[in-house]
Amino acid sequence: MKYIGAHVSASGGVENAPINAAAIGANAFALFTKNQRQWQAKPLDVEKVAAFKANCIKHGFLPEAVLPHDSYLINLGAPEADKLEKSRAAFVDEMERCQMLGLPLLNFHPGSHLKKISEAACLSLIAESINLAHQAVPNVVAVIENTAGQGTNMGWSFEQLASIIEQVEDKARVGVCIDTCHAFAAGYDLRSHTAAEQSFAEFERIVGFNYLRAMHLNDSKTPLGGRVDRHQALGEGEIGLPCFEVIMQDDRFDGIPLILETIKPERWADEIRLLRQFEAAANAPISATLA
Repeated sequence: MKYIGAHVSASGGVENAPINAAAIGANAFALFTKNQRQWQAKPLDVEKVAAFKANCIKHGFLPEAVLPHDSYLINLGAPEADKLEKSRAAFVDEMERCQMLGLPLLNFHPGSHLKKISEAACLSLIAESINLAHQAVPNVVAVIENTAGQGTNMGWSFEQLASIIEQVEDKARVGVCIDTCHAFAAGYDLRSHTAAEQSFAEFERIVGFNYLRAMHLNDSKTPLGGRVDRHQALGEGEIGLPCFEVIMQDDRFDGIPLILETIKPERWADEIRLLRQFEAAANAPISATLA
């Protein structure tokens, strides 16, 4: 079964996220559990947590179909000791929020070396940060999002993702979220059925589909290998639609959140319907376009 949704607003309280996701016909969603651009946030209110869980049940959202995203400020590979400590504390707080909400996943950007340490040292710091978070918070899975390779951001290559995972002690609690826009910007071709299948075969060879815990489904304004993170609506960017046909018709992508972060929220319901068309077509890909 495919869990398809979008990164919806939790404005006014986390309990509103499942309501907003249901309104676009989703059976999955992503959310921020706090303001993603601030270090500090008030603890989650017990009543809001209860309302969130009740709304998820009411609208049929399973915990494994929900993908919380951590703060953009966190850098788990930070070269400066004070910033690393601050990031690790914030990451543990994010994991604790997921645990309170009954959610098993936490999606995050791995970190940046800022040209102050080597790439290998940065990858080791990221893995160490995950290990420390695992020790502090039980159950929640750390889901590493691949990056576009912009600036000094790590995690843009499958090899870098594999290196982080290799150094994580509890392999059952680490995974990957492939963002299609980021992968394409990093140099993984997704423009045709064949190209997408070859890129996913590369992921299987280097990382392994057993570690795939989520996906972000985005087209890209950036050309192949452009190393810039610029999302686009499905079918309107450099990737095109064939990649998303492959994803929707391959059972290796079943049972994980498939989350839209495309740039036109008013069209998310249409994009979800389009993806469902691809899913229904099974072994007969269709050439659909958005209305």
